[in-house]
This record gives sequence, structure tokens and C-alpha cells, in this order.
Amino acid sequence: MNRKKFLATTATGATAFMANPFQSFAKQYGDIEPYKLETVKEFVIAGHGKLDVVTQMLEEYPNMLYCRYDWGNGDFEEAIEGAGHVSNKQIAQYLIEKGARPNIYVLTMLGETAIVKSIIEKYPSLLNGRGPHGLSLLHHAKAGGESSKDLFNYFEEKGLKEMNFKIK
Repeated sequence: MNRKKFLATTATGATAFMANPFQSFAKQYGDIEPYKLETVKEFVIAGHGKLDVVTQMLEEYPNMLYCRYDWGNGDFEEAIEGAGHVSNKQIAQYLIEKGARPNIYVLTMLGETAIVKSIIEKYPSLLNGRGPHGLSLLHHAKAGGESSKDLFNYFEEKGLKEMNFKIK
């Protein structure tokens, strides 16, 4: 291929991609069926406390790691978040090892004090944020037990109080 043809080809390709970047994705991957909603729900529920089910399902559905289930009204939850709010450190660590993306709530439950404090210092409004089911950072620190005690005290010093709050 000569330089002129190369430039014409790449310019056309780049223009087409910029016009519709998803078309390029669709050509590469074709029509991929999404996971069934009930399968995602089963995985998220297992994330709360069934390591054997989580392990087996990830073998069958590797990308389930990134799926979220909507319990209604925008109350989305991933399996790792379920492990986070019920203090299942074993499942949370397993999912992280497999590539799950922990958020500030899971990191709080795991007692990752330096990481969580640095996020809060940079973005203090996150103190008032809510995780799945409307659960607070303070809830997750309490769920983390001894390893999250410093964060629990830190959140209380910042003015957080345990509240009963649910997504409606």
C-alpha cells in the first residue's frame, strides 16, 4: 500500500469511527446476547454469602464480575457490593482478585483506611453518599469490624451518624 492510499484509508476509517464509534464495536463483536436478568440476580445474591456459587458462576460466565442488578428504582448492586454490606471479606477479596472493581463502600468494609481517607479528603461530599440499598459509609465501616474501626471513628468525627435509610 502506498502512502496516499494508506492516508485515504485511515482517514476514512477514522472518520467513520468518529461518526459512530459503536458501529465499530458491533462489527468486531457482533450481536452478543446480554446475560439473562435472573442469572445476574442469582450471581449478585450469591455475592452476599455463597462463595461456591460465585466461583462456579464465574467459571461459566466470566463477565458476570461486572454485572449489576437493579432491585428497583435505581437501586443497583454488584456481587462485590453485596459482599461489602454484609461484611463478607472472603468473597470481596476473591472478586477483587478476579478483577472486580471495588468502590469506596467495599474498600471501607475491607478497612482500606489510607485509600478511603484520601478519597474523602479529595471529595468530601462523598461522606453523604449512599451505596446499594441506601447504605452509608458508616454502615460499611461498622460491617468491617475491627479492620474498619479507624474508618468508623473517622466518619463519626466527620459528623456521620447511623441512620435508617432505604431507597424507595
